[in-house]
Amino acid sequence: MTTAKPHSSSAPIRWASGPELEAAPLYELLQLRVAVFVVEQNCPYDETDGLDLLATTHHGWIIDDTGVAAAIRVLGHESPPRLGRVVTRPDARGGGMARELVLRAHERFGQSGTSLDAQNHLVGWYEALGWNVAGDSFVEDGIPHTPMVRD
Repeated sequence: MTTAKPHSSSAPIRWASGPELEAAPLYELLQLRVAVFVVEQNCPYDETDGLDLLATTHHGWIIDDTGVAAAIRVLGHESPPRLGRVVTRPDARGGGMARELVLRAHERFGQSGTSLDAQNHLVGWYEALGWNVAGDSFVEDGIPHTPMVRD
């Protein structure tokens, strides 16, 4: 069993808009998202959806001794903004990094009605962070999701 590394408040969240995102961090973010969403969750889909490099898209990530440990993407072209691609590397889970990313992204880019689509097994986790169910569950890429908003 791998023990999760606790999140250190000294590990800053790095932020970049799509045009500011350099090739190496973008590669690491995509690599982590594919490893978790496509491989681990056995959900074959095209992770390169054309939204990562938009000027209105913002990425947040936390780095530890082995690279990108957790990340989030904020789609600002939608009004209000939509949070998504919340991901934590398997060996870094349980340390509060995803929680920190979600809360800081909402503070930084959010407004009344900030939305996200939670995987159903994470609805309670998001509710504990202030999000509320905003519609019926639906299946996306073979995984049940629930729309949520935060006022």
